[in-house]
Amino acid sequence: MMWCKRAVVVLSSWALAGLLLAALLGGLYGCTSSAGQQGSASLELKSSSFSGDALPQASSSCNGQDGASPDLAWSAPPEHTQSFALIMFDKDSPFGFKFTHWVLYGMPSDKRRLAEDVAKQEQLPDGSQGLNDYDRVGYVGPCPPGHSAHHYVFDLYALDTKLSLPPKPRRSRW
Repeated sequence: MMWCKRAVVVLSSWALAGLLLAALLGGLYGCTSSAGQQGSASLELKSSSFSGDALPQASSSCNGQDGASPDLAWSAPPEHTQSFALIMFDKDSPFGFKFTHWVLYGMPSDKRRLAEDVAKQEQLPDGSQGLNDYDRVGYVGPCPPGHSAHHYVFDLYALDTKLSLPPKPRRSRW
């Protein structure tokens, strides 16, 4: 199990809609950092939970548990950032779509870190979580079927707005 980290900076609501639509339609590939549509600003996403490119065993769900979300940290966002959203998905899912493992949104613009093992509840002190493709709120770690390599992508979005979403949104509904 490999992980890809991308930090995507989006400063306009229209650009956000276009980028999320591209993500939903499969337009974002690879494991490279993407610069936003508004200039060359970008975010750097890091994790102390990972050793190289491999997901830590604690983040897996192969042991019968949901796994613990990894520690994530990121650089300062561009000016005018109002909130962050994070989506983790398996881009090599055998189901014919990018399987979503985690949806987190509404994080304040001054936030720079998520501690390991974020609580699996809809409302957090500084953000909200949506439904993953297991129909559960919060992080569910990977346990890929078969023996082929899977790449897990963490997309972090810096938004120029605070999202107003109904409870428990799915990535496909954004």
